[in-house]
Amino acid sequence: MNVLTRDQQIQIIAALTEGLGIRATARLTGVNRETVGTLALRVGHGCAELHDRRMVGVRVNRIELDEVWSFVGKKQKRVQRHETFAKGDQYTYVALAGTQKAIISYRIGKRDGANTDDFVQDLRQRVLGSPEFSTDGWHSYKLSIRDAFRNSAHGVIVKTVAVTDLRKDAAHRYSPCAVVAVAREAIQGVPAEISTSYVERQNLSIRMASRRFTRLTNGFSKRLDCHAAAVSLYVAHYNWCRPHESLTPNARHQTTPAMAIGITDHVWPIGELLDAALAVEPPAPTTTAPDRRRLFRVIQGGKGE
Repeated sequence: MNVLTRDQQIQIIAALTEGLGIRATARLTGVNRETVGTLALRVGHGCAELHDRRMVGVRVNRIELDEVWSFVGKKQKRVQRHETFAKGDQYTYVALAGTQKAIISYRIGKRDGANTDDFVQDLRQRVLGSPEFSTDGWHSYKLSIRDAFRNSAHGVIVKTVAVTDLRKDAAHRYSPCAVVAVAREAIQGVPAEISTSYVERQNLSIRMASRRFTRLTNGFSKRLDCHAAAVSLYVAHYNWCRPHESLTPNARHQTTPAMAIGITDHVWPIGELLDAALAVEPPAPTTTAPDRRRLFRVIQGGKGE
């Protein structure tokens, strides 16, 4: 990766953020597939660090929360007991500013109470004041938001869909079902609006812009750290580089979510995002002699491997 020119690196990152997979990007740019993967992993780690440093002190009036399903390595039904954490279903929690359309916080992991609470607590560290919240019916949101945002209004919207397949597993649902009923409930305070339409539209955006979320393909992530890096790359590109149509009145005044939220004053080109991500990339762990010795095992017959 160190011998790639800056223009080649920009081409690779631009292709990945437009929904191409690792193999397609390697074919289009003429760069080795392993090199493309290495660059994507490094830039993704840097984008995660960039988001942590820059997305702070945010003041918004309304936030929508939702989760988008994906899987890593294999479908959940094939996951073995020792693979429970890193394989199978992985949900991406997203906190979207309702007006500015910026992704303020995100988290990748299982859809459980612990991850939900960590996600909301991370959001609390980034947001000033007491914004209004809209969520779906996932029960863990109620306790987590109450603990982290005691003075915020919180509304829940529950949509009832008409289905013929009664399986609840998200992996079996490949097309949207007809919504037959919508129920709204104020959990805390008096929300002015209860809706998750914007963050649900964000789920479509991430599926179109990141190959790892495309259903019925082999573009899914094989490792959890690569999946997290791909999500971080998408979030950084979406916030800083991609003008949002609802925020852009005309072609002369393009506005990104990061500009709308006040953490930058211009649209970032891919090159600027690349430089910023690599500048703050966390150092890679160094393999030591004890680490190598732990990989040593004795097989039958007494021979080392």
